[in-house]
Amino acid sequence: MQINISQLQKSYSGNLVLDISELQINPGELVGIVGNNGAGKTTLLRLILDLIKTSGGSVEINHENVQHSTAWKKQTGSFLDEGFLIGFLTPEEYLEFNGYTYGLSPEEVTSRLSEYTSFMNGELTGKGKYIRELSTGNKQKAGIIAAMLCDPPLLLLDEPFNFLDPSSQIIIKNMLRDKNRQLNNTMLISSHNINHLADICTRIILLEKGQIIKDIPNSNKSQLEELEHYFSSRAV
Repeated sequence: MQINISQLQKSYSGNLVLDISELQINPGELVGIVGNNGAGKTTLLRLILDLIKTSGGSVEINHENVQHSTAWKKQTGSFLDEGFLIGFLTPEEYLEFNGYTYGLSPEEVTSRLSEYTSFMNGELTGKGKYIRELSTGNKQKAGIIAAMLCDPPLLLLDEPFNFLDPSSQIIIKNMLRDKNRQLNNTMLISSHNINHLADICTRIILLEKGQIIKDIPNSNKSQLEELEHYFSSRAV
Protein backbone atom coordinates (compact mmCIF):
# COMPACT_ATOMS: atom_id res chain seq x y z
CA MET A 1 0.00 0.00 0.00
CA GLN A 2 1.27 3.45 -0.89
CA ILE A 3 0.45 6.67 0.92
CA ASN A 4 0.73 10.07 -0.77
CA ILE A 5 0.30 13.25 1.23
CA SER A 6 0.08 16.64 -0.46
CA GLN A 7 -0.25 20.08 1.15
CA LEU A 8 -1.80 18.51 4.24
CA GLN A 9 -2.85 20.92 6.98
CA LYS A 10 -4.84 20.72 10.18
CA SER A 11 -5.86 23.69 12.30
CA TYR A 12 -7.75 24.00 15.56
CA SER A 13 -9.27 27.38 16.44
CA GLY A 14 -6.99 29.06 13.92
CA ASN A 15 -3.87 27.35 15.30
CA LEU A 16 -2.02 25.35 12.65
CA VAL A 17 -0.94 22.07 14.29
CA LEU A 18 0.08 20.10 11.19
CA ASP A 19 1.56 21.36 7.93
CA ILE A 20 3.12 18.77 5.60
CA SER A 21 3.69 19.86 2.02
CA GLU A 22 4.59 16.44 0.66
CA LEU A 23 5.20 12.93 1.96
CA GLN A 24 5.25 9.56 0.24
CA ILE A 25 5.27 6.22 2.03
CA ASN A 26 6.15 3.43 -0.39
CA PRO A 27 4.73 -0.11 -0.40
CA GLY A 28 6.55 -2.40 2.02
CA GLU A 29 8.17 0.35 4.08
CA LEU A 30 8.20 0.18 7.87
CA VAL A 31 8.19 3.85 8.81
CA GLY A 32 8.58 5.30 12.29
CA ILE A 33 7.17 8.67 13.31
CA VAL A 34 8.86 10.44 16.21
CA GLY A 35 8.66 13.83 17.87
CA ASN A 36 8.16 15.45 21.24
CA ASN A 37 4.68 15.93 22.69
CA GLY A 38 2.59 18.19 20.48
CA ALA A 39 4.65 17.47 17.36
CA GLY A 40 1.58 16.26 15.44
CA LYS A 41 2.22 12.50 15.33
CA THR A 42 -1.25 11.38 16.36
CA THR A 43 -2.89 14.11 14.27
CA LEU A 44 -1.06 12.80 11.21
CA LEU A 45 -2.24 9.24 11.82
CA ARG A 46 -5.82 10.40 12.40
CA LEU A 47 -5.79 12.34 9.13
CA ILE A 48 -4.45 9.34 7.24
CA LEU A 49 -7.29 7.24 8.68
CA ASP A 50 -9.86 9.96 7.87
CA LEU A 51 -10.85 10.16 11.54
CA ILE A 52 -10.65 13.95 11.47
CA LYS A 53 -11.28 16.35 8.64
CA THR A 54 -8.35 18.08 6.97
CA SER A 55 -8.07 21.86 6.97
CA GLY A 56 -6.35 21.64 3.60
CA GLY A 57 -4.61 19.25 1.27
CA SER A 58 -5.13 15.54 0.83
CA VAL A 59 -4.18 12.02 1.85
CA GLU A 60 -4.26 9.28 -0.77
CA ILE A 61 -3.91 5.55 -0.18
CA ASN A 62 -3.13 3.68 -3.37
CA HIS A 63 -3.95 6.87 -5.27
CA GLU A 64 -7.46 7.17 -3.82
CA ASN A 65 -8.38 10.11 -1.60
CA VAL A 66 -9.29 8.71 1.82
CA GLN A 67 -12.11 11.24 2.17
CA HIS A 68 -13.78 10.10 -1.04
CA SER A 69 -13.12 6.36 -1.06
CA THR A 70 -13.69 3.43 1.26
CA ALA A 71 -11.68 0.79 -0.63
CA TRP A 72 -8.61 1.33 1.56
CA LYS A 73 -10.47 0.55 4.80
CA LYS A 74 -10.69 -3.21 4.22
CA GLN A 75 -6.93 -3.29 3.70
CA THR A 76 -5.99 -1.20 6.73
CA GLY A 77 -5.47 -2.23 10.34
CA SER A 78 -5.03 0.38 13.04
CA PHE A 79 -4.96 1.03 16.75
CA LEU A 80 -4.42 4.53 18.10
CA ASP A 81 -6.02 4.55 21.54
CA GLU A 82 -8.68 2.99 23.78
CA GLY A 83 -11.39 4.66 21.70
CA PHE A 84 -10.87 1.85 19.17
CA LEU A 85 -11.94 -0.75 21.74
CA ILE A 86 -15.45 -1.90 22.73
CA GLY A 87 -15.52 -2.00 26.49
CA PHE A 88 -18.62 -4.16 26.97
CA LEU A 89 -17.14 -7.06 24.98
CA THR A 90 -14.71 -9.66 26.24
CA PRO A 91 -11.35 -9.76 24.43
CA GLU A 92 -12.48 -12.93 22.65
CA GLU A 93 -15.71 -11.27 21.47
CA TYR A 94 -13.89 -8.12 20.41
CA LEU A 95 -11.25 -10.00 18.41
CA GLU A 96 -13.90 -12.19 16.79
CA PHE A 97 -15.97 -9.11 15.91
CA ASN A 98 -12.92 -7.35 14.50
CA GLY A 99 -12.00 -10.43 12.49
CA TYR A 100 -15.54 -10.61 11.12
CA THR A 101 -15.30 -7.07 9.76
CA TYR A 102 -12.28 -8.21 7.74
CA GLY A 103 -13.94 -11.40 6.53
CA LEU A 104 -12.38 -13.86 8.98
CA SER A 105 -14.42 -16.71 10.42
CA PRO A 106 -14.34 -17.42 14.19
CA GLU A 107 -12.19 -20.46 13.43
CA GLU A 108 -9.71 -18.35 11.46
CA VAL A 109 -9.53 -15.83 14.30
CA THR A 110 -8.81 -18.60 16.80
CA SER A 111 -6.13 -20.05 14.53
CA ARG A 112 -4.44 -16.69 13.99
CA LEU A 113 -4.47 -15.90 17.69
CA SER A 114 -2.00 -18.73 18.24
CA GLU A 115 0.68 -16.43 16.77
CA TYR A 116 0.15 -14.05 19.67
CA THR A 117 0.27 -16.57 22.53
CA SER A 118 3.54 -15.29 23.99
CA PHE A 119 2.40 -11.66 23.60
CA MET A 120 -0.86 -12.34 25.44
CA ASN A 121 1.11 -14.17 28.14
CA GLY A 122 -1.98 -15.93 29.45
CA GLU A 123 -3.46 -12.62 30.62
CA LEU A 124 -5.84 -11.57 27.84
CA THR A 125 -8.20 -14.41 26.93
CA GLY A 126 -9.96 -17.04 28.99
CA LYS A 127 -10.34 -14.72 31.99
CA GLY A 128 -14.06 -13.97 31.70
CA LYS A 129 -13.40 -10.22 31.86
CA TYR A 130 -14.79 -7.42 29.76
CA ILE A 131 -12.32 -5.17 27.98
CA ARG A 132 -13.31 -2.31 30.28
CA GLU A 133 -12.06 -4.42 33.22
CA LEU A 134 -8.62 -5.07 31.78
CA SER A 135 -5.44 -3.34 32.84
CA THR A 136 -4.23 -0.56 30.56
CA GLY A 137 -1.46 -2.81 29.25
CA ASN A 138 -3.86 -5.60 28.35
CA LYS A 139 -6.23 -3.17 26.67
CA GLN A 140 -3.21 -2.08 24.59
CA LYS A 141 -2.50 -5.71 23.69
CA ALA A 142 -6.11 -6.31 22.63
CA GLY A 143 -6.04 -3.28 20.33
CA ILE A 144 -2.68 -4.17 18.77
CA ILE A 145 -3.70 -7.78 18.13
CA ALA A 146 -7.02 -6.71 16.61
CA ALA A 147 -5.18 -4.36 14.25
CA MET A 148 -2.69 -7.03 13.17
CA LEU A 149 -4.98 -10.07 13.13
CA CYS A 150 -5.99 -9.83 9.47
CA ASP A 151 -2.39 -9.29 8.29
CA PRO A 152 -3.40 -5.94 6.74
CA PRO A 153 -1.49 -4.55 3.75
CA LEU A 154 -1.39 -1.25 5.70
CA LEU A 155 -0.91 -1.06 9.47
CA LEU A 156 -0.94 2.10 11.61
CA LEU A 157 -0.12 2.02 15.33
CA ASP A 158 0.22 4.93 17.74
CA GLU A 159 2.57 4.36 20.69
CA PRO A 160 2.30 0.55 20.63
CA PHE A 161 5.03 0.14 23.27
CA ASN A 162 3.29 2.32 25.85
CA PHE A 163 1.90 0.55 28.93
CA LEU A 164 3.61 -2.75 28.00
CA ASP A 165 6.14 -4.51 30.19
CA PRO A 166 9.66 -4.88 28.74
CA SER A 167 9.12 -8.49 27.60
CA SER A 168 5.93 -7.58 25.75
CA GLN A 169 7.62 -4.58 24.14
CA ILE A 170 10.36 -6.79 22.74
CA ILE A 171 7.87 -9.42 21.53
CA ILE A 172 5.72 -6.93 19.62
CA LYS A 173 8.76 -5.06 18.28
CA ASN A 174 10.14 -8.26 16.79
CA MET A 175 6.72 -9.31 15.55
CA LEU A 176 6.25 -6.02 13.69
CA ARG A 177 9.63 -6.41 12.01
CA ASP A 178 8.99 -10.07 11.13
CA LYS A 179 5.49 -9.37 9.79
CA ASN A 180 6.81 -6.57 7.62
CA ARG A 181 9.45 -8.85 6.14
CA GLN A 182 7.05 -11.76 5.71
CA LEU A 183 4.11 -9.86 4.21
CA ASN A 184 5.94 -6.89 2.66
CA ASN A 185 3.15 -4.73 4.04
CA THR A 186 3.33 -1.02 4.77
CA MET A 187 3.57 0.07 8.41
CA LEU A 188 3.49 3.45 10.14
CA ILE A 189 4.47 3.29 13.80
CA SER A 190 4.40 6.39 15.99
CA SER A 191 6.40 6.13 19.21
CA HIS A 192 8.51 7.99 21.73
CA ASN A 193 10.73 4.93 21.97
CA ILE A 194 13.44 5.79 19.46
CA ASN A 195 15.46 2.70 20.37
CA HIS A 196 12.71 0.31 19.29
CA LEU A 197 11.99 2.28 16.13
CA ALA A 198 15.65 2.42 15.15
CA ASP A 199 15.81 -1.36 15.55
CA ILE A 200 13.07 -2.14 13.06
CA CYS A 201 12.25 0.83 10.80
CA THR A 202 13.43 1.38 7.26
CA ARG A 203 12.78 5.11 7.66
CA ILE A 204 12.05 7.45 10.53
CA ILE A 205 10.17 10.71 10.07
CA LEU A 206 10.90 13.37 12.65
CA LEU A 207 8.11 15.85 13.34
CA GLU A 208 8.35 19.13 15.19
CA LYS A 209 5.49 21.60 15.59
CA GLY A 210 3.55 19.84 12.86
CA GLN A 211 6.28 19.87 10.25
CA ILE A 212 8.72 17.27 8.96
CA ILE A 213 12.18 18.24 10.20
CA LYS A 214 14.01 15.12 9.06
CA ASP A 215 13.26 12.05 6.96
CA ILE A 216 15.97 9.61 7.96
CA PRO A 217 16.74 6.42 6.03
CA ASN A 218 18.03 3.58 8.16
CA SER A 219 21.34 3.12 6.38
CA ASN A 220 23.87 1.16 8.46
CA LYS A 221 21.57 1.48 11.51
CA SER A 222 22.54 5.15 11.79
CA GLN A 223 19.08 6.39 12.77
CA LEU A 224 19.50 6.09 16.52
CA GLU A 225 22.67 8.18 16.66
CA GLU A 226 21.09 10.92 14.57
CA LEU A 227 17.91 10.93 16.64
CA GLU A 228 19.80 10.96 19.94
CA HIS A 229 21.87 13.89 18.74
CA TYR A 230 18.75 15.79 17.68
CA PHE A 231 16.80 15.27 20.90
CA SER A 232 19.88 15.91 23.06
CA SER A 233 20.33 19.26 21.37
CA ARG A 234 16.68 20.12 21.99
CA ALA A 235 17.07 19.35 25.70
CA VAL A 236 19.85 21.90 26.21
